[in-house]
Amino acid sequence: MDFSASRNGSDNGTSHGTDNGRLADFTTTPSILRLVPLALAIGAIGAAVSLALLDMIGLFTNLFYFQRLSVSLSSPAASTLGPVAVLIPVAGGLIVGLMARFGSEQIRGHGIPEAMERILIDGSKVQPRLALLKPISSAISIGTGGPFGAEGPIILTGGALGSIVGQLFHLTAAQRRSLLVAGAAAGMSAVFGTPVAATLFGVELLAFEWRPRSMVLIGLAAATADALRIVMAAHGLVSPQPLFPIPAHAAIAGVALLGAAAIGVATGLAAWLMTQAVYRFEDAFKRLGRHLHWMWWPMIGGLIIGVGGLIDARALGVGYGTIHAELLGRLGLTALLSLFAVKLVIWSGGLGGGTSGGILAPILMMGAALGGIIGHLLPGASPGVWALIGLAGALGGVMRSPFTAIVFAFELTHDQSSLLALLIAATVAHLVSVLVLERSILTEKVARRGFHVMREYGVDPLEATFVREVMDTEVFAVTPQRALGDLYAHLGEGSAERRQRLFPVLDDAGALVGALAFSAVLAGRHTPHRTVGEAMIAAPSVAYPDEILRPVADRMASLELGVLPVVDRDGRLRGLLNQFHLVRARQKLLVEERHAERPLRLRRAEAG
Repeated sequence: MDFSASRNGSDNGTSHGTDNGRLADFTTTPSILRLVPLALAIGAIGAAVSLALLDMIGLFTNLFYFQRLSVSLSSPAASTLGPVAVLIPVAGGLIVGLMARFGSEQIRGHGIPEAMERILIDGSKVQPRLALLKPISSAISIGTGGPFGAEGPIILTGGALGSIVGQLFHLTAAQRRSLLVAGAAAGMSAVFGTPVAATLFGVELLAFEWRPRSMVLIGLAAATADALRIVMAAHGLVSPQPLFPIPAHAAIAGVALLGAAAIGVATGLAAWLMTQAVYRFEDAFKRLGRHLHWMWWPMIGGLIIGVGGLIDARALGVGYGTIHAELLGRLGLTALLSLFAVKLVIWSGGLGGGTSGGILAPILMMGAALGGIIGHLLPGASPGVWALIGLAGALGGVMRSPFTAIVFAFELTHDQSSLLALLIAATVAHLVSVLVLERSILTEKVARRGFHVMREYGVDPLEATFVREVMDTEVFAVTPQRALGDLYAHLGEGSAERRQRLFPVLDDAGALVGALAFSAVLAGRHTPHRTVGEAMIAAPSVAYPDEILRPVADRMASLELGVLPVVDRDGRLRGLLNQFHLVRARQKLLVEERHAERPLRLRRAEAG
């Protein structure tokens, strides 16, 4: 082991705000500033590509269902092709299957788990061809009636662009991750006009951390994308209105808020139903794979979609118009029941077959349908308003991102009267979902590929514990003049000091001048006359009592050390810190989480 290193508390090249005993709230350094222009560029590129994807979806929808050239988003429900329309999703599935087989298998799926996987296993590196194949395959899938959203492919495409930009520069995997997520958030912001929700989505779901180094870049990219969207709206290229504007209404208040809680419970249970449906279909297709290559699965999924479209054509396509109709209360109870059931079957069947498309818009549609269904029984608001509450509840339950759900629903409608009800529904749905589902619809796919994603974020106990709280203060130190043979004899069997694996070397004034490894002591039996000063490591890496454990643990890991001397700022020895002491910080947290007590007790006043 090489104990030699700088004593400035940042041996691994990362500042932890601990120099000279000063602690900082965050670890972000000015190096983030050089990534800001990249985030702005990614935001602009992501906006352009995302809006181009919507145009492609419109083009294929008009071409296949209406035999015309147009990029306006149209609903397949308006088509007059009749039963022949069943063949359109089948044809789309065939094209997507061929693209996946001979282009890139990574275009299969709904985009977000694939983005998570790139972050987890490959240093946020995405193949450039994926940035081209994913939007085209998704546009074909959705344009041929696929009941999917554009946001999943847009998120993966924007993430791919962010990753590609990051790969063109000399960056760390963590920096590439921030740029990948920035691209994903930019795409979502551009499509929906929801920059705050897109930022929250990136931070809550994709960044796997809550740090300025990621949040700042994600927020700037999402803001840039939305700013460009506003400029486009001023020139008539996109609508300046929120995606789903709804009429003003009275705020849901009083006892009626219990209805929001009821919808939260229902949408939380629906999260279980949606997740189970998708993966039951996926398991069925895998069993089919024993006899039929996966390239043909999207065709079978397309057949399911086509038949479902004959039952309720409003369930086909990206469905923004249908979602808006739900929020305006224009669909009756029977229509909502039909829409929920058909959408669930064709969406889960299509995704289970491995086609390309997103899950966000379908979740919004099914959540709004469920909210509208329950809303017919609830007082205090119209079924359309309850549909909005169901939309947020479904998003909070299925995606496990309640803050994103609340802000997303608000930015989609600009309806501030429903904020309290949105908070209740999304929170309750999130609670129910985490209790009935081990993994979400997103993390389940990642888990099936052999990885694990922990969605809980908390303060690391190493960040809240000082070295002085866990270090050993009873330390056996030696002088440079001592002979190794004498030291070896002193540390014979049964010696209490033998448990140490590092021996601080002090001068006559008591200052640390080096460190002697236990292996050097053992070697001393062969060179008994060699002195400690000759065998010691001069200027060893050290820890300070007023440091928190996180930078010290990082230092030990980067230098592959198991123990460090602890000295005060003037070099005086204070103790030793080893890897087992780091566990003590975790033990303190376990006590806080598991030890239940009742510090306060109420006592009855004595009579008289």
